[in-house]
Amino acid sequence: MHVEGLDYQSGKPIRLGIKDGKIADVVYLPKAKKYLPVIAPGLVDLQVNGYGGVDFNTTQLMASDVNRVVQMLAKQGVTTFFPTLITNTDDSIRKALATIVLACKTYPEAASAIGGIHLEGPFISKEDGARGAHDPQLVQKPDWELFQQWQTIAEEKIKIITLSPEWTGSDEFIARCTKSGVIVSIGHTAATPEQIDRAVKAGGRLSTHLGNGTHLMLPRHPNYIWEQLAQDKLWTSVIADGFHLPDSFLKIIFKVKSETAILISDCTYFAGLNPGTYNSHIGGEVMLSPEGRLSLANQPNLLAGSAQSLLWCVNQVVRKNLLSLKDAWNKASLKPLEVLTGKSQSVFKAGEPANLVLFEQKQTEINILQTILSGEIVYLHSDDYKNDFASFSSWGS
Repeated sequence: MHVEGLDYQSGKPIRLGIKDGKIADVVYLPKAKKYLPVIAPGLVDLQVNGYGGVDFNTTQLMASDVNRVVQMLAKQGVTTFFPTLITNTDDSIRKALATIVLACKTYPEAASAIGGIHLEGPFISKEDGARGAHDPQLVQKPDWELFQQWQTIAEEKIKIITLSPEWTGSDEFIARCTKSGVIVSIGHTAATPEQIDRAVKAGGRLSTHLGNGTHLMLPRHPNYIWEQLAQDKLWTSVIADGFHLPDSFLKIIFKVKSETAILISDCTYFAGLNPGTYNSHIGGEVMLSPEGRLSLANQPNLLAGSAQSLLWCVNQVVRKNLLSLKDAWNKASLKPLEVLTGKSQSVFKAGEPANLVLFEQKQTEINILQTILSGEIVYLHSDDYKNDFASFSSWGS
């Protein structure tokens, strides 16, 4: 199979050959003979708590639910994501891990799309504000033996862990995680500058949704936001949905961490649902506004999590001219892969997995037309586009 499109970085027509789930050849064409959509690498979301009514943090979770999220996120251009488990009971975490593993064994598309599991807690701060919505009764200090038990159940699929280095013994725990290949991200923290510095030296590589999961009031300096920004070895993830962070803060992030900032959605299971009032097992009654903002129903000024996809975040920063389309897309695709691998990523390289997205940009809105996961078409926008797609993609295999 071949697909054609306009390279999202250069705008030049390009033809990609796909075979056995990988990019087989890359040919830049002299000119476009017909309408071509933009072609780009699939989006990579390192933090997904749920989507479309599916919550990864409930004991009712089934393998089929996990695979349904794969399909729903494909419509949003996401080809790789990390189911994220927050602070919970030991039994609940074990059940969720086992269910995600089962989904990967049962559904090939889930095995292709799930890059790993992100464990956000329970080794975080107990302090109000920094703890966010995590249950204070279930927060605890880092426990390597417990983590190893979870990792065994997960069959080594836990690839990212968010923790606070303010606990005694954090440095050793971080070093062990790093040695075992697990990325340690600092988040939901009240750590001191010294604790953050030691965490980075022990192997900490990322900051989780910097600027969120924090105290409402912080000292001018020092504080843990500035300290993480000042650490050159720390990558920074941000929720750029237009609600969690002001544009001015995002501008600073993108300037200070121009090459090491990534976009995440941190979406909850309310993402993809219609506006309305819902009941949350964490925060009680919540309200999803027509504008896409999720808040507590009885306290509208307080957010109740994210209800938007990674694509929404890309659209937000492009629409507001915070980033160019190329830079925004890279921070949601190639750059997250660089965090995971520790290596700079090349786009449209022969031998790489064929995880691709074709889209069109109307005014300031990116619309996904087609998503390819490991060489297989997993989403087509419409029958009209399907017919048009056949005119330039059915070149044979």
